[in-house]
Amino acid sequence: MVVLIEPQDEGQLAVVRSLLDANDILYYVKNEWFGSLYPGFPLPFNQRVVMVLEADYVRAEILLRGLRDDGVPPAAS
Repeated sequence: MVVLIEPQDEGQLAVVRSLLDANDILYYVKNEWFGSLYPGFPLPFNQRVVMVLEADYVRAEILLRGLRDDGVPPAAS
């Protein structure tokens, strides 16, 4: 699995999950429950990370293009 996005808050995570679910893209949210235990300033140990299969990365990036701060997805590695 590869990192897709690090959601900035609960709302963004909900949108990401909805988009991925609606398009049948399997994903994993690292620190899904732990990340919400300590809300506020994001620390490295409680940052949630959404990961997808490498085969679905490009499709998922296209879906999330508008959610990124600059609107431009990073290059696939």
